[in-house]
Amino acid sequence: MPFCPESRLSGVGEQPGEVVWYRRRFEISDGDCHHLHFGAVDYRATVWVNGVEVARHEGGHTPFSVDITHAVRHRGNEVIVRAEDPMSDRTVPRGKQYWKETPETIFYTPTTGIWQTVWLESVPRQHVRGLDLTVDFDLGMVDFTVAAEGDLELVASFDGEIVARWSGPAGRGRLRLDRVVAWRPESPRLYDLQVRLFDRAGREADRIQSYFGLRKVGTENGRFLLNGEPYVQRLVLDQGYFPGGLLTAASDSDLRRDIELAKACGFNGARKHQKIEDPRWLYWADVLGFLVWCEMPSFHEHTHAAETRLSAEWEEAVLRDRSHPSIVAWAPANESFGLQQVDDAVRARFLVGLYELTRRLDSTRPVISNDGWEHTLSDLCTLHDYGSPAELQRRYRSLQTALEPSGTRHPPYLMGYRHRGEPVLVSEFGGLKLGRSDGWGYRDVSDRDEFLRVYRGLICALMDPGPVEGFCYTQLTDVEQERNGLFTADRDFKIDPALIRQITQTPKQR
Repeated sequence: MPFCPESRLSGVGEQPGEVVWYRRRFEISDGDCHHLHFGAVDYRATVWVNGVEVARHEGGHTPFSVDITHAVRHRGNEVIVRAEDPMSDRTVPRGKQYWKETPETIFYTPTTGIWQTVWLESVPRQHVRGLDLTVDFDLGMVDFTVAAEGDLELVASFDGEIVARWSGPAGRGRLRLDRVVAWRPESPRLYDLQVRLFDRAGREADRIQSYFGLRKVGTENGRFLLNGEPYVQRLVLDQGYFPGGLLTAASDSDLRRDIELAKACGFNGARKHQKIEDPRWLYWADVLGFLVWCEMPSFHEHTHAAETRLSAEWEEAVLRDRSHPSIVAWAPANESFGLQQVDDAVRARFLVGLYELTRRLDSTRPVISNDGWEHTLSDLCTLHDYGSPAELQRRYRSLQTALEPSGTRHPPYLMGYRHRGEPVLVSEFGGLKLGRSDGWGYRDVSDRDEFLRVYRGLICALMDPGPVEGFCYTQLTDVEQERNGLFTADRDFKIDPALIRQITQTPKQR
């Protein structure tokens, strides 16, 4: 645990069917209340403790927790989990997990059941249940919401020096910072935050530690802004598949390593593709300084139930992750996945609904309506284009040519919607496959010299004068049969990262 049975690290290494069962005995530690936390269970989970049903959850990528105090005893406890993953049901949000027996094309081995950490937490009866933070960079303030009952004291510090203090009843409040230090990838400075909860007698009942980064993102005049200044995003596509564990990293250091590998190649962020990643990866993005686009795993067959499931799970994901400074964009949909067979009116209604839902949940970040093409309302115009260097150079020399569909390309906007001045970013391109290995890529290159020549041509085409304000290269690592990574699936480099870095950081020409 928590590796799925399809993975080698689980010790099973095969697809178990659509229903799996787990059982474990456990003891409880001292504490008034006992909470059982599940990082992620794909797809439907039912949990019993000592024969008492304590939880049901639907959604394979988001966490859930349950207070099991009423069901536990001092010793000899048993937890049972039933997980159902309906493989053939393409109305379930599943991203790149394939619904057939053998992975092929852009789809990979599925993940069934528990695939993120499960842990037991013992807490005092009066405790902090949740913390949500929203920073205001311009005013040097932090708005917070603390879910608890009682009186609070919040203390923010920077480099060990207290820079804000607040006390009052639990709920909402605002910290005014005496010292304003910006977070950015080149200098990921973070503030420490301590939250203390007191009972009626003034005694400390609970205490938690957290952090925040002070930064803002936005758009203006066709450019992406970080902390009020134009900023070119140089992202890499990261699908989050790990050696031996599939969607689950073998260790915390593996999560950190992927960010360090990307930064070594000159990238300042990643588009996390068709996966809600383990929150520990987001922690390392915050600490190491790495921009993140968060993307919802898609369903692949449209129904009303599919819309409802995806929207509910996406809301859980945004609420969980919106306090991370590293996240700079939300992408609830990708390439009209699951919507190809419906008419434009249905497609547009659903995409607009997702855009508006995301903006209601978080108005501080750009929302991408449908990454790749067929946008509706969108704060970024993101395009997928696997053309050659010459083709990219021709296509992105002006805004007009960038937004004109040609050949088999999909239209950038659905009928009835148009570009409204939002920044243009090419959020998938490249996909170069090096050598004669098995598997596939979007373009084969024979050796290191040809790779570097083509890669330079692609980056320069996008960084030449024109409307493109950022890019996302496909991709960081190989994934199963898809062999177009800068690194192998085992994280061995194919090309010296220092050579890639020099090209990745080609300045934008104006």
